[in-house]
Amino acid sequence: MMLLDFRKIEIVSRTATRPIASGEITSFQALVFVGGQLSLALGVLLCLNYYSIALGAASLSLLVTYPLMKRITYWPVCLTFNWGALLGWSAVKGSCDWSVCLPLYVSGVMWTLIYDTIYAHQDKDDDLKVGVKSTALRFQENTKLWPSGFTGVMLSGLVLAGANADQTLPYYCAVCAVAIHLAHQIYAVDINRPEYCWKKFASNRNLGLLLFLGIVTGNLWKKRNDHQYETQLNSISN
Repeated sequence: MMLLDFRKIEIVSRTATRPIASGEITSFQALVFVGGQLSLALGVLLCLNYYSIALGAASLSLLVTYPLMKRITYWPVCLTFNWGALLGWSAVKGSCDWSVCLPLYVSGVMWTLIYDTIYAHQDKDDDLKVGVKSTALRFQENTKLWPSGFTGVMLSGLVLAGANADQTLPYYCAVCAVAIHLAHQIYAVDINRPEYCWKKFASNRNLGLLLFLGIVTGNLWKKRNDHQYETQLNSISN
């Protein structure tokens, strides 16, 4: 079955030059590489606390089923991509604060649905030939409507996560910038031109950077405010 899938990849023009599809490496070599990557990941996971180890192990079923799901469902298994939102928090804090982690995770899932749909429009003709499914085929000409809804849920989750984490002004400024970025992506993308889809998909690295900077600067702002508050309390008590 695996070999059959690799042969099918060859007829997809955009991926024809990738290592497995082009025959540059064998299926066995690819599996050895994956085994090495998984071994390294396991080594990192075992360095974390027990809560995080259990949480990381819980994602294995998602990792195993992810490559197969396009044969079954139009919806991408974006639960897998965003597991790091949970694992990262528990690795630092020792456990998940679900009032923060859950809305952040849901926001990540919505974001994945947005950029994965744009990405999938590059291959929709080949996907039909191969027999795999995607949100591009599911939404078709209603594509811009669905990601607009996902954007609303994503932004709501980011605001809720920020409020529960006592985030500060720089974070919310970054969320506003993310909203503008997503609105432009969805409005400007031409779903019938693969090169436009790729550009909009790739622009999500800038979106991620915006949000990352917002979280970092928001936390620094919060620490500064906390320090000033403690200083004022000390001066009053003295």
